[in-house]
Amino acid sequence: MHFTIRDFQFLNTTLFLPSGPQPIAHREREAQISKSMFPLRVPLLTILVRMALCQYEDYYEPYVGLGPSVRNCDQECECPINFPSAMYCDGRNLKYVPVVPSGIMYLYLQNNQIEEIKAGVFDNVTTGLRWLVLDHNQLTNAKIAKGTLDKLTGLEKLFFSHNNLTEPIIPPSKSLDELKIMHNKLSKFPSGLLTDKENLTSINLQHNQLTSDAIAGAFKGPKKLLSLDVSFNKLKKLPAGVPSSLEILYADYNDIDSIAAGYLNKLPSLQYLRMSNNKLADAGIPSGAFNVSSLVELDLSFNKLQSIPEINEKLEQLYLQANEINKIDLASFCKFTGPLNYSRLKHLRLDANNVTHSNMPHDSANCLRQASDIMFE
Repeated sequence: MHFTIRDFQFLNTTLFLPSGPQPIAHREREAQISKSMFPLRVPLLTILVRMALCQYEDYYEPYVGLGPSVRNCDQECECPINFPSAMYCDGRNLKYVPVVPSGIMYLYLQNNQIEEIKAGVFDNVTTGLRWLVLDHNQLTNAKIAKGTLDKLTGLEKLFFSHNNLTEPIIPPSKSLDELKIMHNKLSKFPSGLLTDKENLTSINLQHNQLTSDAIAGAFKGPKKLLSLDVSFNKLKKLPAGVPSSLEILYADYNDIDSIAAGYLNKLPSLQYLRMSNNKLADAGIPSGAFNVSSLVELDLSFNKLQSIPEINEKLEQLYLQANEINKIDLASFCKFTGPLNYSRLKHLRLDANNVTHSNMPHDSANCLRQASDIMFE
């Protein structure tokens, strides 16, 4: 197994995360948060890259040095003879999607100036196309011929990031397992679009203009959904109606000021919840809202909290930096302390608040006995 510069350039453009039971969503993080959390992510990142590359090898082979393209390949693209199921049209200043020949399963169209998808371009691959990558183009809803994507009944991955869509265009494929529409202008996501997407595991919608009303009921369909990222939008509350299978929910950089009582109790598999850079205040957090045993990581940094919310003893990572916290109550971490009753918290960030190490209760060492890193500055 070997990789070329082209492999890593493409990985840098679009990271294909595995669609199995352990995907961890990749997202853009504010520089100072990324730096502070980086040590915690190194082992995970290593695993993710390794898994991504293994999957990548199955579908993507560099065309450099592989000889001429197959005979029916579009002249603007490359269809390597020893990998004829892939068509590489990336980075060629294309204005429109070329006609895709039969036999193509993986279509790479990222980094162009594509403004239009004409009717009929996918007629030869209606059931065979598996991956469609359209990142970094200039597509709008008006220039995508009606019904064109509706013909792609076998699509597994649809990547539409960095375009100008105002509403998602979802093919009818029940095989779809990964959807990325980041950095667009989405202002609505009609309910029902994902109703029959029983194999969808990952949705990335960050950097759009979605409101809570716009996504009401949008995620009820995919019963196997594991990862949902709606960061950098205009949400007032966490998405409603998400399936109980969800393990990862990122909602950073929104306008969320409260969380509904019992919201997390409906998500028994949720392990990672990030709500940094919102408008959360104590009044908007019901008692015990975050006290659920499934959570491993909780990020509430850069909000307006004045006290530490109650968490479950099994939580391992808690990020509360840049709030307005002015007291530390051990009851937030431990209801009571004993040989088997203590917090499993390993990392706690309290920097950029109104507390210092001197505010720690005298018996905190017993409750937080596994906390190897508590940051105050």
